[in-house]
Amino acid sequence: MESTKTINWRNGRHGAILALVTFIVTLWVLGMLAGALTTVAGLGGGLLLLISLSLVTDPLSALAMTTPALLIGNLHRSWVFRARVKWPIVRAFALGAVPGAALGSLAAVAVPLWIVNGLMLGITLLSLARAFGKLELTPPRGAFAPAGFVIGGLTGSAGGAAVLTAPLFLSAGLSGETYSGTIAAAAVAMHLGRIAGYGAGGLLTRDLWLFAALLSVAVVAGNGVGRRARRFTERLPAGAIEHATLVICALLAVAGIGRS
Repeated sequence: MESTKTINWRNGRHGAILALVTFIVTLWVLGMLAGALTTVAGLGGGLLLLISLSLVTDPLSALAMTTPALLIGNLHRSWVFRARVKWPIVRAFALGAVPGAALGSLAAVAVPLWIVNGLMLGITLLSLARAFGKLELTPPRGAFAPAGFVIGGLTGSAGGAAVLTAPLFLSAGLSGETYSGTIAAAAVAMHLGRIAGYGAGGLLTRDLWLFAALLSVAVVAGNGVGRRARRFTERLPAGAIEHATLVICALLAVAGIGRS
């Protein structure tokens, strides 16, 4: 499959049209899968998009293209679950996430892998320990702003580090629709900071905006699919699917998949 950078007329009109249509269909399918997964599990869709698009285009384009789509998807998801959102947590997180994501996006460079891996493994283990009753731990409200700054900065520059948000919010005892809505609203702030940084750095070109718009529609459609799927997942023990998805995403990210 050809990426957006190789879709041109060198293979003739029919070849270029076929490549473009194939890429658009790929965007639509991936966007729907990402929206459905994140609505059901609270996370994972962004990493899925980043991994997949990094295979068909360059990593920086994948980072830039997915950010507006994830912003729209999370806006829609936070509106759907607005009655369950813990807004004090969102405000505290956003206070650090917006400037952190903007600075990280302006840099758009690789963060030392051991920093991301260490944070991810540590906070994932803490959230799992809390979930299984082995540890009584609730992050203080004051911890969300500095955590937001660090996570926002890492996500702006490395993309896959967004999974760090999940164990932070799970360790606060959130689950189900409360978790999905709260983490979506917090992600809105982080993605706004990323867009500001990518835009200022000239990374968001007109072509990428067009593909991002299509991807946004697909993600919102996937949100609807995921919301219907929640009727079945709600039968599972509280937090089961969220923690299972967290572990899978953490292992993928630690393995280096989806990083630029």
